[in-house]
Amino acid sequence: MMETSIWQPMIDRFDRLKAAGRRVDFWLRDDDAVEPTPALDRLIDLADRFSVPITLAVIPGHTGGELSHYLARHDDIGIAVHGWTHQNHATPLEKRQELGGHRPREIVLDELGRGYSHLKALHPSSFVPLLVPPWNRIDPGLIEGLPGIGFMALSVFGPERKGRSNPDGAKTMKSGSIASAFPRDGLSLINTHVDVMDWHGTRGCRDHREIIQDIIRRLDEMNVDEEAVGILTHHLVHDESVWEFLSRLFELTAVHPACRWRRVSDLIAR
Repeated sequence: MMETSIWQPMIDRFDRLKAAGRRVDFWLRDDDAVEPTPALDRLIDLADRFSVPITLAVIPGHTGGELSHYLARHDDIGIAVHGWTHQNHATPLEKRQELGGHRPREIVLDELGRGYSHLKALHPSSFVPLLVPPWNRIDPGLIEGLPGIGFMALSVFGPERKGRSNPDGAKTMKSGSIASAFPRDGLSLINTHVDVMDWHGTRGCRDHREIIQDIIRRLDEMNVDEEAVGILTHHLVHDESVWEFLSRLFELTAVHPACRWRRVSDLIAR
């Protein structure tokens, strides 16, 4: 049985959406995939159980045919470009970033182009033209070069629109500057908004109540008819509390008529 005490505020919000004839879209982005692992098996099995599509942000420079062959057996998985090698180029006094302004723009865009081509070749049927910057940070000056590579969307962490509050500003490099670059012809901004991990504390799962509060906060700030709730996970570092939370979230949202899990390719097309 699901504990309804901490989940009830979110259930109540979904019930109100249902009564109003509205529905909220969710999408799941999981970062840092490179190869098949027991943790990836567990994530895919859990998502399959509740028909939740997964967007895997794969690190191009560290992956190859092993992951490609493994994922070919699974449906409802989209492959996004997670930088090039997930290498930090920032100085010790800065937040980590691979796609910052520390190197010539041409070099960074060339690496992203190589990553795009590599993953598209490895995963021809599941590749999506989505860039997920490592550490959710990208220099705004690089954004205008992404459509020329073939990218149709960018995904970092935080609200897509200017003026919206960011529950964890440290997650996003120059969040306001990135939002200011949109709307942009040929490129959508499709972010994640709720992170299950306590990166600055236990490095395990955050308190479940806090994650639920973040989901409700996102529902408050978003346009339900035009935007989605992006859930961010990292399968390689999940503890049991993360798996428990995801199981309960999927269980609840999979059956509630006011909720719908979407492929990121559908969100890009929209």
